[in-house]
Amino acid sequence: MRVLMISKACVTQSYRTKLEYLNQLDPEFEVGLVVPPSWGNLNFEPRTTDGDYPLYLSPVLLNGHNHFHVYPELKSIIRRYRPQLLHIDEEHYSMVTYQATHIAERLHIPSLFFTWQNIYKNYPWPFSSMETYVLTHATAAIAGNQEAKEIIRKKGFHHSIWVIPQFGTDTNLYYPRDKAAIKKTWNLEHRFVIGYVGRLVQEKGLDDLWQAARPLLKQHSDILLLLAGQGPWADIIRQRAEAEHLADQLRILPWVETRRMPEVMNGLDVLVLPSHTTPRWKEQFGRVLTEAMASAVAVVGSSSGEIPHVIQDGGIVVAEKSPTALLKALTSLYDSPGLRADLGKFGRQRVLDDYSQEIIARNTLKIYRDLQENHARI
Repeated sequence: MRVLMISKACVTQSYRTKLEYLNQLDPEFEVGLVVPPSWGNLNFEPRTTDGDYPLYLSPVLLNGHNHFHVYPELKSIIRRYRPQLLHIDEEHYSMVTYQATHIAERLHIPSLFFTWQNIYKNYPWPFSSMETYVLTHATAAIAGNQEAKEIIRKKGFHHSIWVIPQFGTDTNLYYPRDKAAIKKTWNLEHRFVIGYVGRLVQEKGLDDLWQAARPLLKQHSDILLLLAGQGPWADIIRQRAEAEHLADQLRILPWVETRRMPEVMNGLDVLVLPSHTTPRWKEQFGRVLTEAMASAVAVVGSSSGEIPHVIQDGGIVVAEKSPTALLKALTSLYDSPGLRADLGKFGRQRVLDDYSQEIIARNTLKIYRDLQENHARI
């Protein structure tokens, strides 16, 4: 069976590990990939295994504009590859999903789309029309979380839906390393490092993080708050630290190379994701959690969106918008190396069991098989 996946996210080389597994795990399946040569400021990252499966670098119109882009060459690629299933790794209201579903319908090819959207939204025209077309004509769907599944059901999608993340965590990149050596490399020696990785914006709960970390920083000079990311809250927290004479206990890394992010994770003693739910957004998954868990780093997350389902017994979940609960969790982890070690061990096992790239690929192949067995058109 030939499957063609369309995914702009796969410009990142580690995400293409999923394609490698999809092509290795079952010889009955060949999975090709359509991916742009760049997405926004990120160029396609070559990987030595790129020649092991059909890969089409295809330019996009409106590059970098999420949900607006399309592939001018897509129809010719589909005609050339002749897939028996089209896997569209994009939201049901995106232009590219409409484009691909429309082509698939015209060529009598079953199609499958992916959704993270865990808040019910009504979209303006033309997105509302494109969404209706996709929900009417797509053969099946994958939802990245349970709430996303419930939303497309509510919107009238009556076909099969599976709940699995879009991509797993590459456990060949994220694994426990020599923490002391990494801390020395990053000038973190003799520090207890509380880390946050992601966008430095209000909805990520950075005010809660600062309020929880501030008394610990004042009480323990060995504690360091490390933020890796960009956004307006970088200046806000920097100013707060300076006003409290805590600037020496704050470090902000505006940008980290993808290949060095596993080092950053291993330099942390605890990773915190204190996200807030807003009327327009809530945490859809929290990939940094599984990356830290795979690195055997203890994690603390808020109760926003999918976070509690991702963490389960692999870390600590606190009520969102509660700096007091977050402070209590961080204090317990600072005081107990044994608790940190246990949570690190449980977290890594959770990733190996449920969130590795290989596991996500195996679960995706199960979907392909089910569609092959139960849909006459495949």
